[in-house]
Amino acid sequence: MLVRVKVFSGAKKTKTVKINDGRFEVHVKAKPIRGLANREVVEVLAEHFKVPLENIRLLRGFKRRNKLFDVLL
Repeated sequence: MLVRVKVFSGAKKTKTVKINDGRFEVHVKAKPIRGLANREVVEVLAEHFKVPLENIRLLRGFKRRNKLFDVLL
């Protein structure tokens, strides 16, 4: 399943907002330094979809706010 995510790093609290099927906004506390925000987004998505961390892969947008993830359900 492909999931498009718009990431807001440096937020006060972590939350996930579902925009529509396959599109989310994820707010994370981590700053975008050395991939810390990307790791936290993977953790948030894994918790949301109730899958292990290994089942979520970042395909596009390593250094951008808009990202594309592959989630294996």
